[in-house]
Amino acid sequence: MAVNPILTKIHAGAAVIDVRSPDEFSEGAYPGARNIPVNSLPNRLAEVGPKDKPVVVYCASGGRSAVAQQILKATGFTDVTNAGGLEDMPE
Repeated sequence: MAVNPILTKIHAGAAVIDVRSPDEFSEGAYPGARNIPVNSLPNRLAEVGPKDKPVVVYCASGGRSAVAQQILKATGFTDVTNAGGLEDMPE
């Protein structure tokens, strides 16, 4: 069985950021994820953590997390993975 690279990052201490709305987040989220909606991400970068620490972002389908990945990389985060949608997150 192949090792899931996203799961490897999470086990290594990556920050897991759910960029969906607070309403979506309240209906169910990945264990340990922090909710920072993509539209508020530029103003809440300090909540993500150190820029040299791995970050995994996800949303409902992968679109908003792709935007979040671009925002984070553009602001100096060095290791950002777009995991796609919540359904794509590893068990």
